[in-house]
Amino acid sequence: MSPTRKRARWLAYVAVLGPGLLAASAGNDAGGIATYAQAGAAYKYNLLWLLFVITFPLVAVFEMCARMGAVTGKGLSDLIREEYGVRWTIFAMFTMALANFVSATADFAGVAASLQLFGLDKLITVPIFAVALWLLLVRGNYIVVEKGLLLFAGLFLAYPIAAFTVHPDWHAALTTMVVPTLDWLGHGDFTYLQVAIGLIGTTIAPWMTFYLQASVVDKGERKQDLPLRRFDVISGAISADIIALFIIVTSAVLYKGFGVNQLNDAGEAATALQSLVHGAAPYLFGAGLFGASVLGSAAVPLTTCYSITEAFGWEGSLDRRFREAPIFFGLLTGTIALGCIIVLITPKAWLFQLILLSQVINGVLVPIIMVFIVLLANNKRLMGEYTNSRAFNAIAWGSVALISLMSLLYFVLMAVHR
Repeated sequence: MSPTRKRARWLAYVAVLGPGLLAASAGNDAGGIATYAQAGAAYKYNLLWLLFVITFPLVAVFEMCARMGAVTGKGLSDLIREEYGVRWTIFAMFTMALANFVSATADFAGVAASLQLFGLDKLITVPIFAVALWLLLVRGNYIVVEKGLLLFAGLFLAYPIAAFTVHPDWHAALTTMVVPTLDWLGHGDFTYLQVAIGLIGTTIAPWMTFYLQASVVDKGERKQDLPLRRFDVISGAISADIIALFIIVTSAVLYKGFGVNQLNDAGEAATALQSLVHGAAPYLFGAGLFGASVLGSAAVPLTTCYSITEAFGWEGSLDRRFREAPIFFGLLTGTIALGCIIVLITPKAWLFQLILLSQVINGVLVPIIMVFIVLLANNKRLMGEYTNSRAFNAIAWGSVALISLMSLLYFVLMAVHR
C-alpha cells in the first residue's frame, strides 16, 4: 500500500471518531469521576481488577449497539418497543429516565465544582453554562454538536498528567489490576460491593448504550460503515477505561495516610490535590472534571430525549428545528433547566449522595439492558448475517451473570446491615 493510501486510511479512522468515543468519554462524567475517585480513596488500587474485567463487556455492548444501529437504522428503545411491546418499553424508559435525571444533575454539579477550583461561583457559572449548552443543542445540528463535544473530550488528557505528578506506585497498581485482592469477602464488606456496583454502573451506564445507538442512527450510518464504526467504539471504550484507571490511581495517592474513606463532593479529589502537591495538578484535575461534566451534561439529556421519542414514535433529532420536534426539544429544555435549578438549591452533601446512588442504580440496571441488547443482536430477522458471534455472546452472557450475582449479593448484604 502506498504512503498516500495509508495516510488516507488513517485520516478516515480519525474522521470517523464520534458516537463511540463520545459515549464512552461522556460515561466518565461527574458521577463517573466521583465513583472512580471514591474507589481510589476508599480502596486504593483494589478495584482496578474490576475495571479491567468490565472493559471487555463494555467493548462488546458498544459494538453490538453500533452494529444494530447501522444494520436496522433504528435506536435501541425503538427496537425494544417493536420486539417486546409497550409495557417493557415503559419499564425501560422509566428506569432509564430516573437514573438519567440524577446523572444529569450530577453533571451540572461537576461543572460547578470544577469551576469553583478557579474561584468562580456556581450561582454565576451554572446558569451561564446551562444557557450555552441549550443554545448549542437546540441551534446546532448533529455534526456541530458532535465536533464541539469532541473538543471537550480532549480535556481528559489532564488526568494522565495529574496522575504522573503525584507519583503513584505503578507496579502495585498494575499487579492489582490482573491479580484481584478479595480480602473483603471474608469481612462481608457492604461498602466495597456498593462501590464496585457503582463502578460497573458508571462504566457501562445503560444510557450510554441508548445514546450510542441513537447517535449512529442520527448520523445516518449503514452496514458499509461498520469497520470504521467498530474502530470508533473499541478505541472509545478502551480509552475511557484508561482515563478511569488514572482517576482511581490519582485518588488512591491523594488519600494515602489521610484516613478518608468517604468523599463529600464531586470536586473534593481535585481540591485535595492542593494540600498534597503544588503547581498545576489541582487545576489539571479540575479541567478534566469540567470536560467530563460538559460531555455528560449534553449526552445524558440527549439520551433521555432520543430514547423517549424513539420509544413512542415521536420526531426526535438534532437535525430538526424546535417546531419540527417539539417534544424532543421540550424534554431537552426541561431536563437542562431542572438540573440547573436543583444544583443551585441543593446542599452539596445531599447532592453527592445522589451522584453515588445514581451510579449504583445504573449498575443494578446494567444486566436488564444487556439482556435486551443481546437478544436483539441475536435476532436473525432483524440482523440477518450480522448477528453475534459466539465470543460476543460468551462475554455478554457471562457479564450478565457476574453483575447479576454481585447485585444479588449487594441486596442480601444491605438487608443484613439493616
